[in-house]
Amino acid sequence: MHRYLPSLYAFIDRYNHEIFKNNITDLGIIYRNYHSRNREKELFKISKACKERRYKLFVSNSIKLALKVKADGLYIPAFNRTKQFLNNENKKFLILGSAHNQKEIHEKIQQNCEIIFISPLFFVKKANTCLNIHKFNFLSRSRKANFFALGGINKKNINKLNVLLNIKGFGGINFFKKKPAFKRPVFLKNKILLNNLKR
Repeated sequence: MHRYLPSLYAFIDRYNHEIFKNNITDLGIIYRNYHSRNREKELFKISKACKERRYKLFVSNSIKLALKVKADGLYIPAFNRTKQFLNNENKKFLILGSAHNQKEIHEKIQQNCEIIFISPLFFVKKANTCLNIHKFNFLSRSRKANFFALGGINKKNINKLNVLLNIKGFGGINFFKKKPAFKRPVFLKNKILLNNLKR
């Protein structure tokens, strides 16, 4: 059964009102914060905002918390290799994951991830490295899956996504935290790119 999957994803670690000002209908929100004492309270606030905007919400690494806030699914980071998600009884519950290499891609497929973010595509200070276009394409061709780009995507390199042959969309961490993304020139110039990603 075909299920609707957004082509754009914003990774957040706290509520950010700018993200919910975006004129975007095709956006998923991935809440990724493992240390906040107010994690649950913050997540309920995010969940309410997602419902108002009709964004899909995914909670990182906690199926219990995802179910509690009635999220649309779960996000499994690359470091999580558990197989406890294999017997997912809620058929409407979507599972996303991230990977950095072929081994991790295989693990995410084994975890029943419907979307796999391959990262980092472009240079990010945290990783101090990147895959770049050729290696990304090599990894995305290694398996049949819904691959998405993640890592270092900004207004200077977004046009390079046009040469990625096997992606359904992309995710960003800082990309969506600025002023409403779809009102910025980078998005207005790249409507063709975004339409191509949805195919």
